[in-house]
Amino acid sequence: MSMSQDTTETLTGSQIVVRLLERQGIRRIPGIPGGAILPFYDALSQSKLIEHVLTRHEQGAGFMAQGAARATGEVAVCLATSGPGATNLLTAIADAKLDSIPMVAITGQVATSLIGTDAFQEVDAYGLTIPITKHNFLVSSAQELLEVIPKAFRIAASGRPGPVLVDIPKDVQNERIEVTEWPEPGRRDPAAEADAESIAAAAAMINAAQRPILYLGGGVVHSGGSAEAVQLAEKASLPTVMTLMALGAMPVDHALSLGMLGMHGARCTNLALDECDLLIAVGARFDDRATGKVAAFCPGAKIIHIDIDRAELDKIKTAHVGIRGDVKEVLGRLLPQVKQDLRTAWLGRVGELKSTCPLQTPGADDPRTPYGLIRAVAECVDDEAVIATDVGQHQMWVAQAYPLRRPHQWLTSGGLGTMGFGLPAAIGAAMAQPERTVVCFTGDGSILMNIQELATAAEENANVKVVLMNNASLGLVFQQQTLFYGERIFSSKFKGVPDFLKIAEGFGWQTLDLDTASDPKAALQAAFAVRGPMFIHASIDRHEQVLPMVAPGAANKDMIGD
Repeated sequence: MSMSQDTTETLTGSQIVVRLLERQGIRRIPGIPGGAILPFYDALSQSKLIEHVLTRHEQGAGFMAQGAARATGEVAVCLATSGPGATNLLTAIADAKLDSIPMVAITGQVATSLIGTDAFQEVDAYGLTIPITKHNFLVSSAQELLEVIPKAFRIAASGRPGPVLVDIPKDVQNERIEVTEWPEPGRRDPAAEADAESIAAAAAMINAAQRPILYLGGGVVHSGGSAEAVQLAEKASLPTVMTLMALGAMPVDHALSLGMLGMHGARCTNLALDECDLLIAVGARFDDRATGKVAAFCPGAKIIHIDIDRAELDKIKTAHVGIRGDVKEVLGRLLPQVKQDLRTAWLGRVGELKSTCPLQTPGADDPRTPYGLIRAVAECVDDEAVIATDVGQHQMWVAQAYPLRRPHQWLTSGGLGTMGFGLPAAIGAAMAQPERTVVCFTGDGSILMNIQELATAAEENANVKVVLMNNASLGLVFQQQTLFYGERIFSSKFKGVPDFLKIAEGFGWQTLDLDTASDPKAALQAAFAVRGPMFIHASIDRHEQVLPMVAPGAANKDMIGD
């Protein structure tokens, strides 16, 4: 504890939490009030520093907090009341856990005396969230809050980041206590120093390798180690692949970039991995969408695995050298020990694969096709823009074709694959970084999952441009049924299609229908020049597919389509 003032104050639990959040540097909290969290809202109304953003669904609040955390790398906060408020947050919390996003969710709970009685709006938020949080707290006294709130921030930010839940009963929010000293704000713990011998062994393996590949995961972005990763690739001439979560860690048009690996990666990327003799996995977890059939993934390669989470080492693939440590720090220590190497033969072979099996982006010059629309949107903004997506075909097309060039530029739901993620995440990013344009690529299936947040964006005048790729179907489901289920199309084609432009206008958005634009590229440029919420609708043929594709359970080298 640090003495930051001598005067003793008598404060409620709610006032203590508000003060602690202010001291953490929190300036914006999305959420929805309800009975069990009302004492906290009453205290929050008196804060001169924190703005509350009233969302239209608690899941929207959770994803707005995530959008802010993903765009800035800082811990973000969301609020909900007890019962249905807390259960509505669960999907956003689980999503944050799988993608390692630092977030603190604060929920109200029924009074301590009522817990366990099936009281009005009571659910066991603590029990429900044990499997989907890094840690969670059910607070039993106002005094405890002085320890719990900073600890929640420290846990969310330290090591492998993730979500923390703090469940506060109503009587604890109202309890008054004397506070004489305030704790230091919770900060990220310094990571334990990585083993020097392992780093030296990794450097020796890189120096001896003939056909090494650098495999970057989301941990590179979380650690702030993207620059070091690119330096390592350049010094040792390492062709570099990225997971969905790592896109932007190396600029997509860098000479050494092979883009995204795995299920929808370019054929050349997966073939190069098949030939490598050393795989340097950095902040990546060998997810099944990246590896395909694990036994057939990089079959001839030795593996160096660097990760802050010891549990990831040897979990899926056994590492020849496993290094537990902060990615940025480990790469910084590895760099001087790695020899400068041109690797002419290997880069020549990779270049050959790139020219014979490149990623095909048919229609890239036609803004009425998926790839062409993505390319045309990219021409409307610079690298300062934030790119968010929902989940489905549009997500994979954007991952393949958007020129992502910086870390924290790309916000997407990787581990959980949550439809409905895109719009609220984009709003959260736009509020956290109002100077940036935020683009949200979405599909007609996904946008309907959290469409009510169009109201929140309009109220906040968030600088979000929604690009709706409308194929009147659940596109990725339709594609899988077409390819793997004998074209038995069931429950993936919508019977009716809403008038999305009218809906957006009804929520107070400006709109553009690309279908009726005589010059779609000029229309897009004009739409992006307008600040504030803009809803852009584009029809896509439902028979368009995301290719190439690795069938679930197949080896990455056995790709369908070019």
